[in-house]
Amino acid sequence: MTINERIKEIRHILNISQREFAQAVYVSYGYLSEIETGHKEVKDRLIHLISSAFSVNKHWLLTGKGRMFNSTPKEKMEKMTSLFNELYPEYQDFVLRQIDELIELQNVKHGKK
Repeated sequence: MTINERIKEIRHILNISQREFAQAVYVSYGYLSEIETGHKEVKDRLIHLISSAFSVNKHWLLTGKGRMFNSTPKEKMEKMTSLFNELYPEYQDFVLRQIDELIELQNVKHGKK
């Protein structure tokens, strides 16, 4: 599997459109489409942006070896739960309100509402 195919696989696993993926890594939809079809070479900048935006393991992206993601959603949830439980109740309420606002912002940004 090529790096171009691995990029497409990441997008499919995350279950997001090419447009959403492209926006998250600051490239055009057309450029991402050409990357996924193998018509464009993957530059170091894009590798860094994908790794940062989606917590993708750079080594896996480059070689196909190791874990695809630096941490799994389950591991993230466990960490978040542990940190959340350390907060005082009034701060827990604040965090929940912030999450609600982030979801609303995400939905507006990605036209899901």
